[in-house]
Amino acid sequence: MNYNKIVAVGMFMMLSIYGNAQRVLTKKEAIAITLENNYGIKVAANTVEIAKNNSSIYNSGYLPSLSANGGANYDISDQDIEQQDGSTSSITGAETKTYNASLDLNYTLFDGLGRKYDYKLLKEDHNLSELEARETIENTYLQLFFVYFQIARLSKNTDNLKQTLEISKLRLERIQYQNDYGQSTKLELLNAEVDVNNDSINYINTRQQYINSKRDLNIILGTQIEEDFEVETEVDFLTLLSYEELLSLSLANNVVLQQQEKNILISEYNIRANKGDYFPRIGVSGSYGWNESDNPATSFFAKSSSTGLRAGLNVSWNVFDGGGTKTRVANARIVLDSQEIVQQQQLETLENVLKNTSEEYSNKLFILQAQEQNVLTNQNNFDRTVEKYKLGQISSIDFRLAQVNLLNAQTDLTNTKYETKLIELDLLQLSGQLLNVEF
Repeated sequence: MNYNKIVAVGMFMMLSIYGNAQRVLTKKEAIAITLENNYGIKVAANTVEIAKNNSSIYNSGYLPSLSANGGANYDISDQDIEQQDGSTSSITGAETKTYNASLDLNYTLFDGLGRKYDYKLLKEDHNLSELEARETIENTYLQLFFVYFQIARLSKNTDNLKQTLEISKLRLERIQYQNDYGQSTKLELLNAEVDVNNDSINYINTRQQYINSKRDLNIILGTQIEEDFEVETEVDFLTLLSYEELLSLSLANNVVLQQQEKNILISEYNIRANKGDYFPRIGVSGSYGWNESDNPATSFFAKSSSTGLRAGLNVSWNVFDGGGTKTRVANARIVLDSQEIVQQQQLETLENVLKNTSEEYSNKLFILQAQEQNVLTNQNNFDRTVEKYKLGQISSIDFRLAQVNLLNAQTDLTNTKYETKLIELDLLQLSGQLLNVEF
């Protein structure tokens, strides 16, 4: 083959490899796509926006109300008039026309501080909605990585099963060749055929799970990735803090605890807002208006008009409202008590879950190291078994046993690796650090 042909073949092979290469969806890309398109995150963002609007000064009751009013009236009637001197007169179709326009201002100076605490309550509702949105994002992160690592796990398992299937097919070909020359039994041939069939079934099932998981990932991403893609299969473990340090971070940053703190604060403000109904209300009002009327002949004035400014101060005090305010305050105190009970429960639950998760993570890391060594041992054993099998020193049953042991060791290692990473993510969420980690 001359040089030009060698170059042509080389370029063809490179183009073939490039054409078959799949897009690798990195963890960082998956996070960016999810934050932009995930349906749950979008809904949470809208909820935050509504709470933000509700906490605006325009919804606080602190601003005055200003209204413009105007009108016109027309009246026609038959009138009989009797004067003081006893004389009478009658008018048919007496017309009266009146016109008015005004600009009215109303403002509450004092409402028992209810408005003050209602406004603070709305502010805390906004803060609470932001924490709820953060919890939604954290949970979406966990859902994302559960499926992402599921794809990675199935990808590795599919590769291992494919390799196992190829080895089983080679073994079947070898036994068929030996059987043709009377060097193996029919039983060995049947066993090899069964092994190929089982390996094929396992490979097909795992491959289908791999494809299904990709579709599941598209749901979480909130968009459809049309082209086929792969995911990053390498996993790096973080150097996590001790349990005591994680607990300290959790008490300060856990999103569920922070939400409960807001719920308690909202309940306290609700009590104070309801207590405001015990006090009087003071308000001011003002109006600048114009009035004009055209009167019939029976009226003392034929026409009148007025323009002027009116201002007033009003005080109202609901001295007794039948006990409604007392009931609302009492119920608000009970709600606060319930919120404090929930907070205590959450603290104890968090400490328990964090302890269990931290210990499980440590155990998984130890198991992971043992399984890595186990894979090396089984690989070495399988390599030796292959050589002995080629020399006819062991049976096909021993060969199959070594093959299955290697596959099981590889599968256990892969599964444990991604399970450990997910537990690590759980610890990060519990300690409030999940959104601060670079992936």
